[in-house]
This record gives sequence, C-alpha cells and structure tokens, in this order.
Amino acid sequence: MPARWQVGTGMRGMCLATRSCCLAGIPTLQLEQFTTESYPVHQRPQAWRAALEPHQLRACETPSAAPLHGRLAAGRTARGVGLARVASSPQTLEPLHGDAGHVWIALLQAGQAHLQPGDGQPALALAAGDVVWGATRSAAQLVFQTDFRQFHVSLPARAFPAGLRGAQGTALGHLPGRSGMGRLLAGTLGALEDALDSLGDDDIAPLEHSLSELIAARMAARPGDAPAGISNTQAATFRRVCQFIEGALSDPALSLAAVAAQERVSERLVQKLFEGQGLTFTTYLRQRRLERCRADLANRQYGHLSISDICFRWGFNDAAHFSHAFRDRYRMSPRQYRQQANEASQQRLRKRIQRGWPSGYFESGSRPEPQADAPRGTTAGHATAQAPAPSAAAGQTGRHHHLPATPETIHWGYFSRTIPPVLTVASGDIVTIETLTQHAYDDHERMIKGDSGAERVFHWTREHKAVDRRGAGPTDASIYGRGNGEGFGVHICTGPVAVQGAEPGDVLEVRILDLAPRLAANARYEGRAFGSNAAAWWGFHYDDLIEEPKPREVITIYEVDCHPGRMCAHAVYNFRWTPQRDPHGVLHTTIDYPGVPIDRSAIVENHGVLEGVKIPVRPHFGVIALAPAETGLVDSIPPSSFGGNLDNWRIAKGATVYLRVAVDGGLLSVGDPHASQGDSELCGTAIECSLTGVFQLVLHKAKDLRDEPYADIDYPLVETADEWVLHGFSHPNYLQEFGDRARSLVYEKSSLDPAMRDAFRKTRRFLMTAMGLTEDEAISLMSVAVDFGVTQVVDGNWGVHAVIRKALFEERLAKARARTAPGS
Repeated sequence: MPARWQVGTGMRGMCLATRSCCLAGIPTLQLEQFTTESYPVHQRPQAWRAALEPHQLRACETPSAAPLHGRLAAGRTARGVGLARVASSPQTLEPLHGDAGHVWIALLQAGQAHLQPGDGQPALALAAGDVVWGATRSAAQLVFQTDFRQFHVSLPARAFPAGLRGAQGTALGHLPGRSGMGRLLAGTLGALEDALDSLGDDDIAPLEHSLSELIAARMAARPGDAPAGISNTQAATFRRVCQFIEGALSDPALSLAAVAAQERVSERLVQKLFEGQGLTFTTYLRQRRLERCRADLANRQYGHLSISDICFRWGFNDAAHFSHAFRDRYRMSPRQYRQQANEASQQRLRKRIQRGWPSGYFESGSRPEPQADAPRGTTAGHATAQAPAPSAAAGQTGRHHHLPATPETIHWGYFSRTIPPVLTVASGDIVTIETLTQHAYDDHERMIKGDSGAERVFHWTREHKAVDRRGAGPTDASIYGRGNGEGFGVHICTGPVAVQGAEPGDVLEVRILDLAPRLAANARYEGRAFGSNAAAWWGFHYDDLIEEPKPREVITIYEVDCHPGRMCAHAVYNFRWTPQRDPHGVLHTTIDYPGVPIDRSAIVENHGVLEGVKIPVRPHFGVIALAPAETGLVDSIPPSSFGGNLDNWRIAKGATVYLRVAVDGGLLSVGDPHASQGDSELCGTAIECSLTGVFQLVLHKAKDLRDEPYADIDYPLVETADEWVLHGFSHPNYLQEFGDRARSLVYEKSSLDPAMRDAFRKTRRFLMTAMGLTEDEAISLMSVAVDFGVTQVVDGNWGVHAVIRKALFEERLAKARARTAPGS
C-alpha cells in the first residue's frame, strides 16, 4: 500500500494516514504536501496562511504584482519535532507565540533575507547557508526580500537541558554558513531536508538529538561542556579561536601571534588550549588546511584547478611541502588521491547515469555565445522542404513570415531569455518555421545528405563545428569532457521569435495551422521522409531488459508516409549503438551528446524489423516554449511552466497552445519534431522526424483577460477542436522550486506520484475557474469523465496530462450564453 498524501490539515485525515501506513509496515514519516498552485490567485494568500499555521508559522505576504507561490512539505515526529520544507515568493515569516515550549531552527537554502529580532535590535542580513534559531516566545521575524527556500525545524523544550529552558533559551542565535560550526549545522540540516521524503521516524530520532545538542552548545556553555583540563571560559575562547582559524585558512600569513592578537590573549594561552586537545596550533592549522585541500581534490567542480592552485588556495605557500604533508597524513600523494576520487566518481556515474548537471555543479553566469560563422538575424534562406500552405480557415490577418533552420536561426539544447530573437512579428502574424530533429545523424544518407540547411547545421569536422554549443552546460566540457555544453539539453530549437508588445503576465496563443515532414533531399530517397527512434539509456526500460546483451541502446530508422489516406510509418532497419568517436576525438560509449556523426562501418544494420507492423502517424512538435524568466541557460529536456519539451502528440495540426509570457517579447522557440509518439515515450524518444510547421501567434494582454479558459493559467494549456489538455509535472516550476540546484534535482526527484497530483490540482482549478464548478462537482467529474494519461517518463520532469472533452459542457455553455445574450 503506498503512503497516503495529505493535503488538508485536519487531525482525522492525519490519523487515518498514519494508521494506514503502520498497518502496511511502512515506517516513513507522514508529510503534508501543500502548494498554492491548487488555488486561484486571489485565494492563495489565505490558503497559504492556513497551511503554515499548524506548523507554528505565520506568513505576512509582501505586496507584489506577481501572484503568490508557495510549496510546503511538513510533518511531525512521534517525539514532537516539527519539520517543514518551505519554498515561496517574498514575504515575512514569524513563529507563532502559542507554543512557547519549542525552539525553532531555520536553514536559509536560497534567497535574500534578514532576521528582525523584534526587540529594537538592528536587523541581521542572512545569506544562503546561514542558520538561525530562537524560541517561539520571541518576537523575531524572518523577512525574505526575494523568492526563497527554507528548512524549518521545531524542537520541543524538553529536548534541551533544564538550564536552557528559561530565559537563556529565548535568545536568538545565528551561525554563518561559511563558519566551521555553521557548515556542520547547515550540512546536517541540509542532509535531513534532502532525505525527508524517504526517512522513517526512527531514522530521524538520532538527528533530533544531534540538533538539540548542537543548538544547546551554541546557546550557553554548561558545566561538563568544556574539554578536560580547561575551564568553561577557556572552552568558549577555544571555540572562538577555532572559528577564527576556519575563516582565515586561506591566508598564508595566519600565525599563532595573529590568532592571539585577535582574541587579545597571550600566545602561551592559545598554545595551552590546543595542548589540552593533544594538539599544537601548527598541527591543527595544517590538518584543517589539508582537509580543505582534500575536499577540493575530490570535487569535480575544481577539476580545472591544478594541485598547486588548490594548495595555494588554502594557505600553503610551498607545493612540495604540501605534497609531503598530504602523503604523511593520507598515505598517498595528492595526485594519486585526485585520480582515485575521480575514478570513484566515474564509477558512480556509470552506475547511475542520468541527464542533467551533477549535484554540486552550479552555473556561473553562462550566456549563449553567437555562432562564429554568421550573426543571428531575421534573414531567411532557401527552404529545403516545401512549406505547407496555411489553412484558409485559420482566419489569418497579419503578415506571413518564413523562418528556415540554419546555424544562424537555431539554438541547440537550451532556452534563455538572453538569446536575441531571430524574427519579430506582430500579434496575428503567421510564421512558417522549419525544424530539424537532433537525431538526423542516425542516418545521414536519409535525413541530412543533399539538404543544404541540415548539412550546414550538422556540419562537424576536426576543423569546424557549425553549431558548437549543444546544451546548457559549461563551454569547456569540464564535467564529463563530452563537448561544448556537455549535452545537458539536446533539442534543436528554431527561434526565438519575439512578439511585439508581449510582456510578462500576458498569454501567447500559438495556433498550429499546418505541418508537413521535411522530405529527403538525397536523390536516392527523393519524395520520402524518415525518422529515428532511440531506445536509449534514459528510457524507462533501460534497467529492466530481459534479453542479452544488457544494457544496450538500439536505434530504429522509420520511413514516414504522411500522404492523406496513407498516414503510417514502417520500420526500415535498426542497429545497436556502438562507441562512436566524434571529430574532436571524444569517445561516446552511449548516446550522451547530440549530433555525433555515426561511423557506419562500426554498426550492423538489422533489416526486416517490425515486419508487417504499421505505426499510425501523428506528426507534432515535442518542444514549444517561451523563454523562462530565470537567468542563465536552461536545459531543454525538462518541461516546465514555460512549456518546453512537453512531448504530447496532441500538439499537432489544428491544436492551439497557450503559454504565459515571462519575459518581454515572449521569445517563442519550436523544435523536437516528431512523426509519431505514444503516451509515455517510454524507451527514450518518439519517431524523431524533421517537420515544417505553420503557426499563427496571437497575443492576449493580461489587462484584457477576463473569464477565458486560459485567463488563469501558469502552465501549458492545449486546446484542440474537441478537447482541453492540461499538463501536470512532477515539479510544476522546477527552476523556481529548486533554485541553484534545479538542473540536478529535477532529474533525481521526479516521479509519477507528484505529476499526477499536479495534474489533478490543475484540472480541479480549471474546472472551478473556467467552467464555474464547485470543488465537489469538479472532483466527481474528474473521476467519471476526465482522462488522465502519462505524457512522458523520460524528460527529467515527468508528465501527466488531463484530457477534458468539450462536449461535456455543451449544454451548460449554451445556457450560459443564453443568459448573457442581449435582451435576455
């Protein structure tokens, strides 16, 4: 029996959830999950306050033009310890005064904030990684000036020594994350927060004790706390000395005299304090510096630094002395240790291969680089495939533009608000957009050869790589060495297209008037279209194969027939991926970097596969995205609130996609064209096939939105002639939810449970706001008439969609129109 989700805060629901879990023998902590995305914008502040109150927190929202967003995962252990993961927009949080018998601890994980003591003392600025604490009887406030993430722990007073339950325990405390003790406490809290969803009540018990001991030690020095042989006063001095040393390890001039001067004590006393621990000052300082160096040598983020750089970074001024000291302490040289740590890291990567940036790697202000061979612009070259004519029924009223796929008009594997538009259009304009599949090199003869646009985009020799950056990773391939961008994002996206007058808060309506496959330009295959399907390592199947060899990646080439009356695809052949060496000499043992030229002599084509099987053709665009509001480069693989890699076959001819604008101009990009795909895209890809589409872009200004079905969206909404399709994700806005670690955590934490929960919440909200149903009506209708399906389980941020048939509301809408008609 799976663990039960709790959305409400009622005691009855919580008791039932706990009982069902115990009966099933699952000792996991019961967490209440809450998000403001379940509510219309005007109801969110009240709902957010109600959700926080049972967890001893009161929220005061900061006035803002943007809607409130907030997510909460919270629970309480059997010993009365409260744990709450909070992520929200700017506001003020204060502990409730109703329970004076608790001490709260808060770890600021992201955002800008300050602690307001509330007793006339000046505010204290906080940085990510800082820890603060106080008693619930204090009048302190945490004021967040930006979006933030915080982990909040509430410890009962009985967890502390009796001497700290009185006046001393009411004092506020603060530990900077950069201090030694601060790193220790923040690390403990961060690890607890990270594993909160999987820990059992018994697992948390030792951590509760550790946290109470750490905070007690910071609140006051009690008899027995001091190390043997020194007084309480000397113990306090010793702690300050250690903290000062920790913050000055990188200073090569740090000396015993400097430490004594800082504390205004004699050098002899400082030496005596260390002697009480069986150390000398020099030994302690060297050990702490060696520990820092060892950590950096094992950190792939510092792989670009030499060993000398690292030893100088932490205060050593002689590389030979550092190497000798390192060998004495760790029984190996720094070079051997780094090599050993790197091999262990590679082993872990091979065991748990995944997309996205590894944990611990952070983007450092990357911006997309313009291509060296030509500037980006709006010049349209010759189209390789004939563009389909726009539908006469589309009601086009604006100009018609043509946007080919060339190295100057595409960006490969990422989205960014900093990419300059290649075309600017007015609302109502029509744009014919060529798109290329990133898998075209799976069969160069059928999908690239003779096609001037595709040949230019995919051109890659030792001397020249037409599109260098492929993905959102670093430009120096410092993580895996795979190539510029590291392949963290794979899709060839044509655009972006700016829409005049588009501003944050507006809604862009993207109508797909027509689409057609890009035909082969090779005379041998003239008039025919082809696509590729990869059963790859990121597929859902990869760790569950039953035939040998295991594991394996298999590519199947399909011929696609899109002629009316003959809409189907047939498999031509397949082959197993073999290690491929790219023109720059990098060996790719798996399909880990987009657009690697295939050495045909290294593969074996297997013909006669799927013989007698016809696959229905459902051409559509996997990626339709507006630029996200977040800065930097955003991996094209995980979909989110801005659209992106939705991978829903319903986004086809005749469909309309509604997206909320996040940046000026909107900046629409289209890519990842598919000939056909089933719900789930289980093995890794669809039939990836280059397409040309005709789009009409219609802008709806935020001030003009009233009761349209798309007026209240902050997610991708699709409309077809007969249906509304809503998209739920494991993490609805993963960039906002996870902050700096989003590019890693979205891949690690996605599953279908939260995706289904998100789809349910969005559908309930849509039915209540757009169709005027009560909550009870919406819930009943969802169960009996709305189809929920798995959109995809391969894109990092897993998707579940809800299909609402318009026919359900024909009579209701007809009555509503009659009531509002003139003269009624």
